[in-house]
This record gives sequence, structure tokens and C-alpha cells, in this order.
Amino acid sequence: MPLYHTLGVIPPKRHTVYRKPNGDLYAEELVSTHGFSSTYSLVYHCYPPTLVKAINEPFSVEPIIARAKHLKHTSLKGFNVKPTADYIESRVPVLVNNDLHISLAAPTKSMTDYFYKNSQADEVIFVHEGEGILKTGYGEIPFAYGDYLVIPRGIIYQLHFKDENNRLFITESFSPIETPRRYRNHFGQLMEHSPFCERDIKRPQNLQTHDESGDFKIMIKKEGLIYPYIYGTHPFDFIGWDGYHYPWAFSIHDFEPITGRVHQPPPIHQTFEGAGFVICSFVPRMYDYHPQAIPAPYHHSNVDSDEILYYVDGDFMSRKSVEKGQITLHPAGIPHGPHPGTVEKSIGKTETKELAVMIDPFRPLMLTEQALALEDPDYYKSWLS
Repeated sequence: MPLYHTLGVIPPKRHTVYRKPNGDLYAEELVSTHGFSSTYSLVYHCYPPTLVKAINEPFSVEPIIARAKHLKHTSLKGFNVKPTADYIESRVPVLVNNDLHISLAAPTKSMTDYFYKNSQADEVIFVHEGEGILKTGYGEIPFAYGDYLVIPRGIIYQLHFKDENNRLFITESFSPIETPRRYRNHFGQLMEHSPFCERDIKRPQNLQTHDESGDFKIMIKKEGLIYPYIYGTHPFDFIGWDGYHYPWAFSIHDFEPITGRVHQPPPIHQTFEGAGFVICSFVPRMYDYHPQAIPAPYHHSNVDSDEILYYVDGDFMSRKSVEKGQITLHPAGIPHGPHPGTVEKSIGKTETKELAVMIDPFRPLMLTEQALALEDPDYYKSWLS
């Protein structure tokens, strides 16, 4: 998020002497993206962030592809993913390509005995069920139902949950996650016609400096492997930081829908974008107000992008049967649209209470072995009257 933020205490000038009360130097770290040409933050540690005591044997979390090529409307029962205590083990990849990985997770325990870092992908964690605190060296971000947690690559974090009832919808992006360009002016400020603004962004707060030595396990993900690193100091030893590169959150409930006299196309719901895909938020809204408007979406052909919908809550005017946590994949190459009877039923309706996350990737998605275990094999027949 291109928005300057700072927490803790920092020196008045960067790259200058900054000492602890005992006279030792704090360790300055530049956390930068695109080399030195994009967003960055300057972090001040109690200890150098390089004190590695051991590197244990890595293990694979690489998705296993079961269906690389397909042309069938597909539905996955996401809530059939079984709750799992460990956060890393709970992450179940279901749809993947070279631009992004989509996973489901139902962790029951907080991350208390290790830290996690995705070193090659930005993460957008949508909180479907549960609440808690995202903890990083940059500070804390409380989260609850409906929050998107945006964690740029390379940031070490822990998720601390309030209880065992948690459901997450996770997007890993191999390019930076950004707000839509058409909603930003050339200074990076969100413009008046944007469906959300800077006031809606939740930034880190309550920085707590952990000046601690010992053995600290950090599970680092890179190229489908998890590398268990043992560091000699606590990774949250920040005394202060400033910049533009940090985790942040945005609630789907703060997305202000754009409506019109006739049915508006899906780009009006766009919330985030990466290289090769967009993420959209479907929220409760007033229906189209032309006297002859048909609120249900028209049939459309996905010529050059797949369409994924993750159903969160409410009733959907275009679907006959929807479950919480259900994922539908409508692949490029064939049309899809409202179920029989739903077009007529939608006429005259004034509002919808639907809540969903949509992802449109511009390269085909592949299904994993775990996805096939969640599949409703007859979904493609659901348009038969």
C-alpha cells in the first residue's frame, strides 16, 4: 500500500549512527522491492538480522497437480477441508498457475512455537471465520471476519487466533499486490471515485520490541520448500521503522459498492491486482434502478480469463444453491451465467446481501490433488432446468 507509516523510534537521518543506551549500534536494515526502485522500509533492529544458528532439512509443500488442462465448470466444497492444528499443515493449495496459488486453511492453533515467512510471494489472507492478531516486527494488526490481511513477501509473521474456529482463503501472488491503478492518482492517493480510501486501511500498531536471544524457529518458504531456520535472536526485535513496505489490512465490509441503472460488469468490484490477475469483492448493495433492469448477471463467455468465486455469505441471485466456503471455477473458453429461473426471479428485486471474493486470472488455473477431493462432480450440469 503506497502510504507512508512509521512506528517506534528512529534516527532523524537514515544511514547514520544510531546507538542503544549502552552505546552499541542498532542494526539498520533496508527492506526493498524491485531492487532499490520500488517501495521500501528502513528497519532498526536490536541485533543484526543475520544471526543464523542452524538450517534444518527443508521439506516440500509444492502443490501436486492432478488436472493441468480442463474445460469444465467446477465447484469445490471448501468447508470440507478438515481443521488442522498447525498453520503450515492447514494450508491446502487447490488452484494454481505461475502467477498465483489459491489455498484454503482451517488452522485451530495459534503460531506460538515458530514464525513464518513467504520469501517469494505476497499473501492476501481473507478471514472467513475467526479473529485474532497478526503479529510482525512492524507491529500488530487485529483481524476479524471479513478482513483481507495483505502481507508483502519477506515479512516474518505469526497469526494468533482467539479460538479454534478459523477459516482462511489465501492467495499467494508472485508479483506485488497493489490497489487498482484506475483508482489512484499519479501520487498514489486513492481518488474520489474509488470504492475505498486510506481511512479504511488498517496499518500496524502497538509495536513491541522483543530484545531477546535464544533459539527462534522461522519457517521460510521458497520455491515450494519450507526451510526451517534457527535464528539466535527474536525476529520481532524492531526498535522502530518507517517507509512504505509493511503489512496492512482492509475489511470487505468497508468496500463501498458501485451501482448503476443497469447491471454493472465485474470490474466495478475490483479490490486488488497483481501481474496476471485481479481480486474483487462482492458486497451487499442496491440493485440496478432502471425500471426495466434485470439485476441478475447476463450470460458471458470467458474468452481470455478463468473466473473463481469464493462464496462467503448471503444469497446469490444467479445461483440456485450456494454453500459457505464453496469455490466455483468457470474456465476460459466456454460461457457461463445465471442458473435457470434466476433471471426471472431477480426482476423487481431491490437489493442483494451477497458476500463473496472473486479472482480472475489471465492464465489458466490447474487443479491440485487436494482440490479433486473437494470437487462436486456434477456441478457442470447445474444449468440444466
